Formats: sequence, C-alpha cells, structure tokens
Amino acid sequence: MSPALSETQSFRCALTYRFGTFEFDAESGQLRKHGRPVALERQPALVLGVLLARAGQLVSRDELRERVWGSGTHVDFDRGLAYCLSQIRGALGDRGDNPRFVQTFPKRGYTFIAPVTVELPPLVQAEPVESPVLSVAAVSAESPGVRPFHARAPRAYATAALSMALVLLVAWFFGGRRPAPVLVAVSVFDNETGAAEHDRPVAALSDLVVSNLANLAPDRLAVIGNAQVLRQPRNIRNLKAVAAGTQADYVLLGQLQRGEQGLRFITHVIRLSDMAHLKANRLPLTGDGIEGLELKVVNEFERAVREHILTESGN
Repeated sequence: MSPALSETQSFRCALTYRFGTFEFDAESGQLRKHGRPVALERQPALVLGVLLARAGQLVSRDELRERVWGSGTHVDFDRGLAYCLSQIRGALGDRGDNPRFVQTFPKRGYTFIAPVTVELPPLVQAEPVESPVLSVAAVSAESPGVRPFHARAPRAYATAALSMALVLLVAWFFGGRRPAPVLVAVSVFDNETGAAEHDRPVAALSDLVVSNLANLAPDRLAVIGNAQVLRQPRNIRNLKAVAAGTQADYVLLGQLQRGEQGLRFITHVIRLSDMAHLKANRLPLTGDGIEGLELKVVNEFERAVREHILTESGN
C-alpha cells in the first residue's frame, strides 16, 4: 500500500497519478485507461483526485465535504458523495464489497488502496533528479531538512505557483456543476423457486439491470448495485438499512417464483423515503425454463424507471 502524498501535493498543475492500467491528470481532471479517456464527471473526478493525493490514508467524510463541496455550500452531501463514489467505482470497474482501488470505512471515510506513482511536472524537479517518475513513497519520505538549498528552492517556487493553479482548477470544476442525479439502488434478485440451477442466472440478472440503467441517463440517474447491503438475501434484507447504507432514493427488487401456471418474475419499484411501492409487475414465463427472461426484466425495469422515477423526480 502506498504512503500518502502531503497536503500541498493534491491536484497540482500537470500532476499525473498512475495506478494499474489507469492514469489521472490532475490539471484536466481526466481519467484514462491504457491511454484512452474514461468518462467521469467533474465532481466525481475531484473526489478521485483528493483520494489519490492521500493514497494509503483514510480520507474522512468531513474532509471530503470541505475539500469538494466547501463549508459554505448547501448541498445534499450524503447523496452527492454516494453518487461520486458510485461513478468512480463504475469508471474503475471497482466493487464496494471487494475493492481493488477505493475501500469504504462505514461512517468514517474512504482510502485509495492501490499502489500509486506520481509524475511530477518539470518545474518541481531539481537538476540532480534523473527521472520525472517518482513513487508516492519516495515523495513522502523525502526530508526538506536535509536537502541542499538548490533542491528546495524550485519546490518552494512551485508550491506558490501551483497553489494558484489549484484555485483555478476548483473554480473550473464547480463552474458547470449540475444538481446531483436521482440515486437508484438495485438489490440482488431472488430465486424463490427452490431450483438451484436458477440461482446464478437470477443473481446475474440484477447486474445486467444495473449495467443497462447506468447507461440510460447518466446525467440524470445514478445506479448503485455493488453495496454489501444490496447483496443480502430476501429473508434478512432490510429496506431501511438499504436506505441508510446507500443514501438511495429508490430501490429495485426482483423475485423468480413458481406459480400455478409456471414460472413468473415479480418486479418491484420502491420509493425509500416512505417505502411506497410505485410499481409492481408480474412477468409470466412459459413452462419451467427462463429463456427470454433477461430481455423481459431489463425492458420492464427500464420502462418503470422512465415512467415513475425520472418523471416523479423531475430529472
């Protein structure tokens, strides 16, 4: 695990963080994978930048609130932060319950746990430095008290200049900020038929719904599907815990059941603020097979989200 960068080194001009197959440009807020841009909105990118600058250390929720939203900004912080983390994990292909990059510490904060290297801008380098690529450990371990003056002077100059760049960058991030999209949680679907061969396909179907809805209206809708509280089986699932653990506005549930006429899939759309059912629908299947179930369920949830969630929320 990489030690964290110091406070003055977060989001500095021309600073590039590299981790795994990704790189993050702190000046533009652009995330790239194998050199190709990965879509990430401004506010989630700003949160990612703060986590990368403190790689290996716990970044508290209060610190993120201060650094990203500011103490004088009146926003739904919990909802906005949940959205940002959902977008970051989606962009990195990360999972909250089995993280490779961002680990959650409930009610405390987040830690970027993957090894990070930092490419410093030429202005920060002293002449004796041979390579512009330094590990986070190397940057953190360096002691200003034992460096010669000619090595310290460029860094002192860079700190003042790049502090101004940080101010400009934050202004750029906040300039076009939009209201936080509505948050929808998708719980793992339940196989209630007693047939074990349906367990895996039904569980995988919830991930398919997450993938489809994540692309439905990215600027209006955020989807959470990998939180641990959403992976609980129905017999111990608690919707109040889902609401508290995800800060979502709505939750989608699904159940494969066996009825008198054969198999059927039940869909539920629930508003978490008052636990009201906005829609429940029964999708009948032919015989005991689940052929064609994927398309039916994906289309049904997309229609329900368009007609009930996006319309109700005004997004």
